[in-house]
Amino acid sequence: MFEILIYLFETHIHGESGISINYESLTNDLLNIGFQRKDIYNTLRWLKNLSSCKKNIISSIDLNSHQISTRIYTEEECFRLNSDCRGFLLFLEQLEILTLDTREVIIDRIMELDVDRLSLEDLKWIVLIILFNIPGCETVYRKLENLLFNFKIEVIH
Repeated sequence: MFEILIYLFETHIHGESGISINYESLTNDLLNIGFQRKDIYNTLRWLKNLSSCKKNIISSIDLNSHQISTRIYTEEECFRLNSDCRGFLLFLEQLEILTLDTREVIIDRIMELDVDRLSLEDLKWIVLIILFNIPGCETVYRKLENLLFNFKIEVIH
């Protein structure tokens, strides 16, 4: 399921706003590539739920909030998000890339994924996908994208 999300984000979603998806055609394309029907169905359902969630987010989310709180994770959340993942979410909050509201949306969407455990790399992609889909998060999305992909390693002599 996760591989399909990344594939769709890179090939169909990223860079196209207001995209209209023909689900039957997309499903056939994904089947031809080699993805399993169950995984395709779960992925498209997850994306559709993200889209539905987006409508509720617009009215309730405060993107300018800089409140600080300590998130207590449930046992199930701790299982799915190891300490590296939880630390990364905290790091993004400290950089003001995530607000308390966007953090909760991300955790909610992660818990809806059809995966047992999430790696740190997988989490980074999920955060990018979700921020890309939340109206008003364009600036923090670009900030995160730059943080993850445009870093330069400097050699100290």
